[in-house]
Amino acid sequence: MPEQLTLTRDDHVLRYTRALSLCIVPFLVAGFVILYFFPEHTKHLWAWPLRPSMTSMVLASAYLGGAYFFLRAALERRWHVLSPGLLSVTTFATLLGVATVLHWNKFSHGNPAFWIWSALYFAAPFLVLGAWLANRRYAAPPDDLLPVAARAAITALGVLAVLQGAAMYLAPATFLPLWPWMLTPLSCRTLAAVSCLGGAGLGFWRDARWSTLNRMLEVEIVMVGAILVAALRGHDQLDGSKPLAWPMLIGFSALFLVSVLVRFRQTRLARR
Repeated sequence: MPEQLTLTRDDHVLRYTRALSLCIVPFLVAGFVILYFFPEHTKHLWAWPLRPSMTSMVLASAYLGGAYFFLRAALERRWHVLSPGLLSVTTFATLLGVATVLHWNKFSHGNPAFWIWSALYFAAPFLVLGAWLANRRYAAPPDDLLPVAARAAITALGVLAVLQGAAMYLAPATFLPLWPWMLTPLSCRTLAAVSCLGGAGLGFWRDARWSTLNRMLEVEIVMVGAILVAALRGHDQLDGSKPLAWPMLIGFSALFLVSVLVRFRQTRLARR
């Protein structure tokens, strides 16, 4: 039995995980295109009208990062690289599914986009979590871990992201007067779900391999980079006098720059 267990725990990615990833990508790409390039038309093209366009573009940025993650997942050979991301996607999808029920009357029920939205966020948490549960049986023991300081820093960022997301989700009214652009309780809970994607950092404490961090950084660079471009596009919607305006802009800019620098440095060291 021990020998058989050693043979099966080879860190491979199941076909189901690859197939599910490929099925998810087109929906994420479509969502990104609609929300990022046509944010003024969400009344007709989306599950509910998103105003202003900054909220639309931030959600689109999360979809772009997700599309990149799942496209790479469909081609990935190492399970440990995907594990933290799949758990954070499960959380993201669950929160949006619950928000749909809480704000049912805010959605455009006659719009086909709403039917797709509902089908995705009521089914995705179970499908993605199922992939994680099925594939984790083949996870290989972690090796070549990064230093404790790096593990602690990344885990701390994950904790902060989840705490912020939880606060926004549970008490959206508290954040409405603080946010740099206009929010509703539904859009606040949507952005809370986006924040909880950062919870992927929580799993890094147990499996702190560079290959895992590298994928997390790639997705983060894509997503945060798109958010920063969205801030430039929608600068007229941002109110610099709001308490969270400058902390958010500085925080996202610093996160993007640090992620790029860390990935560049570690990639050079790995090549050497």
